[in-house]
Amino acid sequence: MAEPDAFFHADGVRYVPTELPRGPWHRDFMHGGPPAALLARAMEALVPGEGEAAAQVPPLVARFTVEFVRPVPLAPLDVTAEVARAGRQVTHLRAAATAGGQEVCRATALCIRRAHLDLAAVAPAPPPPAGPGASAPFDFPFFSAARGYHTAMECRFARGVFGRGPVAAWMRMRVPLVAGEAPSPLQRVIVAADSGNGVSVVLDLARWTFVNPDLTVYLHRAAQGEWICLDAATSAQPDGVGLADTALHDERGAIGRSLQSLLVAPR
Repeated sequence: MAEPDAFFHADGVRYVPTELPRGPWHRDFMHGGPPAALLARAMEALVPGEGEAAAQVPPLVARFTVEFVRPVPLAPLDVTAEVARAGRQVTHLRAAATAGGQEVCRATALCIRRAHLDLAAVAPAPPPPAGPGASAPFDFPFFSAARGYHTAMECRFARGVFGRGPVAAWMRMRVPLVAGEAPSPLQRVIVAADSGNGVSVVLDLARWTFVNPDLTVYLHRAAQGEWICLDAATSAQPDGVGLADTALHDERGAIGRSLQSLLVAPR
C-alpha cells in the first residue's frame, strides 16, 4: 500500500483524511493538530494577503483558539469560516468543522494589523533550546496504529526525557496538511502545538489519559522554516484537571506560546 501523501485531500469544502491524522487515544479518532490546522487554513483564506496591499504587511493571526466539541472522527470533514468582525486594526474570525452533520470542532482567531515601524524587536529571551540538528530523534511510543500523526511528524528532543516532565521538542510536518499545498507558517505551528501535552508527559500512560478539549496559541511573529519547537510542561491535579503550558520557537527564536486544558481520567 502506498504511503499517504498528506493529512487530507480536498473535495470542495470537504476534506477527506488519510490515515495520518489518526491520534493516540483511539484508532477511529484524529489527533487534534490536523483538524485544528484545517480551521486555521480556512480562516487564513479570509485574511488579506501580500498582493492585496503592497504598502502594507498582511495581518498576523495573533491568537487562535480551537475547542474540540467531541472526538474528531477519522472521517470526511466539512469546513466553514467567516469574518465575525472586520476592523481597521483588529479582525475577528471564526470557523467550524462538521462530520456526518455534527459539529466536531470550532475555532476563533484574532488578527492584528502589522505595519512597518521604526522599532527594534523586543521579545522575551529565555535560554534557547538546542536546534533540531543538534537534537535527538524521538518516536512517540503510545500510538497503537502503524500509521498516524506519529508517522506524519518528525520529532527531535532538544532537552528533557519523555515521561519525566518538561521537554523541549522540535517537530516538523513530513507531509502537507492538504495534498498539493505547501503548509503556511500558521498551519505548521497549529499542527505541532497540539502536542504540548504529548511531549511533556508526567502521568503513567498505562493508567491515565489526559485529553485536551481545547488549544489556544498566541503568536507575536510568524514562524519561519519547517521546524517548530515546543518547550512544554504539563501539570495534573487530583481533581482530574490539568494544563499544558508551551513556549513556541522557530530556529530564529521565540514566536509565542500555547496552552491546553487537560481532562485527566483513568484508562
